[in-house]
Amino acid sequence: MLRPQLPLNALRAFEAAARHQNFTRAALELCVSQAALSHQIRGLEERLGAVLFHRLPRGVALTDEGARLYPVLNEAFDRIAVSLDRFVGGHFREVLGVGVVGTFATGWLLPRLADFNARHPDIELRLQTHNNRIDLAGEGLDLAIRFGDGDWQGQVSTPVLAAPFAPVCAPALARTLRQPRDLASVALLRSYRSDEWPQWLQAAGVGELEARGPVFDSSLTLASAAAAGAGVALLPLRMFEQDLAQGRLVQPFAQTLALGSYWLTRLRSRAESDAAARFRIWLEAQGDVPTNGGHLPK
Repeated sequence: MLRPQLPLNALRAFEAAARHQNFTRAALELCVSQAALSHQIRGLEERLGAVLFHRLPRGVALTDEGARLYPVLNEAFDRIAVSLDRFVGGHFREVLGVGVVGTFATGWLLPRLADFNARHPDIELRLQTHNNRIDLAGEGLDLAIRFGDGDWQGQVSTPVLAAPFAPVCAPALARTLRQPRDLASVALLRSYRSDEWPQWLQAAGVGELEARGPVFDSSLTLASAAAAGAGVALLPLRMFEQDLAQGRLVQPFAQTLALGSYWLTRLRSRAESDAAARFRIWLEAQGDVPTNGGHLPK
C-alpha cells in the first residue's frame, strides 16, 4: 500500500482498541464517539479483507490477523511519539547514550552534568554505568567512558582525564601510618586488578611487602570500606576529591602511581555524530580541573 493511501485514522482507531481491548475506552482516548471508532475499524477491515476483532458481549478480542497487525502499529506509533517528544523549544532534542564506568560517573561526571545540560539543552544524555567492561554495539550505546591505556580494538579513543592512584584510608588509620613499611600491619583492600598494589609498593620502595586483604569488584565499594576503617585502598585520587576534601578519606603517603587514564571511546565503524562531538569537546575542556588536596601532612 502506498504511503499516501495509508488510512491513518483507521489505524489509530484499531491500535487504541487493540491496546485497551475495549472500543469505549479507545474512543475516549481518541476523543471520538464509539460509533465513529467502530465505523473506522469496520472500514479498515473491509479494506484489508480481514476481520480484526471478535465482537464479544463485553469488549472485544483480537483475531489472529489482528494480533499480527497490532504489535507493528503499536511500535510504529510509539516511535513516532518518542520522536515528537524530542522537540523542545522548537529544536529536536538528540539522544546520546553513554556508558560510564561507575567510579568516573559518581566521582567526576555527575557533579559537572548541570554545566553540560546548560550548554547543550538539545542533547538528552542517557547514562549507563558499568564496571569497565562494556559492549558498545551490543548495548546500543553511542559512547563509553572507561579506564585503561586507550587501546581497545575497533574503537577510537580520546583521553579525558589522567587519574594517578595512591593509598587512601580513614583519618584514624592514617595517623598510625608513618612510612610505607607500616602498611605491613594493616589490610590492603584490593581490586580485581591484582597487579596494582605490587606496583605501588615497588614504587614506594617496599616491594618485599605482600598485598593481603579482601578483594572488591569496584572502586566505589573499595572507598566505602576504606572510609569505614577496614583498611587501606589504592584509588584514583581525582575520583574521590570530595571525600578527600571533606576528610572522609585521607592520603597518608605522597607516592602516586600511573596505572592508566579515563578515555572516551566510540566504535571506529560509526561516524561521530554532532551530539557525540559536542560531548567529547565538553569533556576535553573539563579535564584540567585541579584536584582538591587530601594528603595527610607529616
